[in-house]
Formats: sequence, structure tokens, C-alpha cells
Amino acid sequence: MDLSWNDFDKIDMRVGTVITVGNFPEARNPSYQLQIDFGPLGIKRTSAQITKRYTKKELVGKQVVAVVNFPKKQIANFMSDCLVLGIVGEDKDVILLQPDASAKNGDRVG
Repeated sequence: MDLSWNDFDKIDMRVGTVITVGNFPEARNPSYQLQIDFGPLGIKRTSAQITKRYTKKELVGKQVVAVVNFPKKQIANFMSDCLVLGIVGEDKDVILLQPDASAKNGDRVG
């Protein structure tokens, strides 16, 4: 299925900084709960299956790329506001997408 440029323009991808990371024992697969600061868009929450590659400590302060205009989604007992983007390897090890230089929280990816 091909996307049009208009379809792509509807996806709102932004840069944000992880400000808190917590365990998510209720998740079906090992995951963290993240709070991400998107500057003028505010703080959004999500869960991410990134426990294989990242520790909680190294995630705090890391800039990530996320889709911020999906509808909220309930995952177990947690409500997710955004979707952090990453590269998923064959063993489901996720490498987060992030800018290679510091960006302002809320900057749009395009």
C-alpha cells in the first residue's frame, strides 16, 4: 500500500526528552513506562519494549523521536499518549531513533 504525501503529512513526529522512566510489571512483554517532555506540546507518556538495550538510568535525558498524534491507547493499566520510534531487530531488540545533535523539545520531524 502506497502512502501519499498528504498521508505522510498527517503523521506528527516530534523530538522529546525522556524525563522519567519506570518499571512496567503489568506489561505482557518487558517494558518501561516513559514520560517525555515535548516542550510546547507538554509531557506525554508511553510504554516501550526497550529493556534489552537500555537501562532506566541511561534513558533519562535522552532525546527520542515519537509520533504524538495517535489516539491514546490503553496498555494493561497504563494509558499511552505517544509512540516512541525505533528500529526493531529480529530478536525484538529495539534501537531508539534519536537526533544526532541536540534539538529543541517539540521540534517536528519532517
